[in-house]
Amino acid sequence: QVQLQESGGGSVQAGGSLRLSCAVSQFTDPMTCMAWFRQAPGKDREGVAASTSKGWTNYAESVKGRFTISQDNMSKTLYLEMNNLEPEDTATYYCAASFGGAAIMTCARYAKRFNYWGQGTQVTVSS
Repeated sequence: QVQLQESGGGSVQAGGSLRLSCAVSQFTDPMTCMAWFRQAPGKDREGVAASTSKGWTNYAESVKGRFTISQDNMSKTLYLEMNNLEPEDTATYYCAASFGGAAIMTCARYAKRFNYWGQGTQVTVSS
């Protein structure tokens, strides 16, 4: 059973930085599509950034230039470097993953594209 475990959330002031990590276990397929989503209270889940093991990345307009997604294929870890954080970034952040060639071909920031999810980590940005 594939498991995803997020870490690195916390509370920061506006303008600060955080680095989220997502450790993936119990899988062997090297072809991955992974993403970070976030959900604020009363709002829909939003795809923040996605990446593949082939190096493709995609970002929501609201985080372009501030957030960076990366995969370490050796350690099977997904990262989200978040800089210049804004109060609007406050949410629970989830990592998600799908595996295989088809997942890479269709990788996108849509929740339905992903089969596996972490439990989430809270990010709170104060003004």
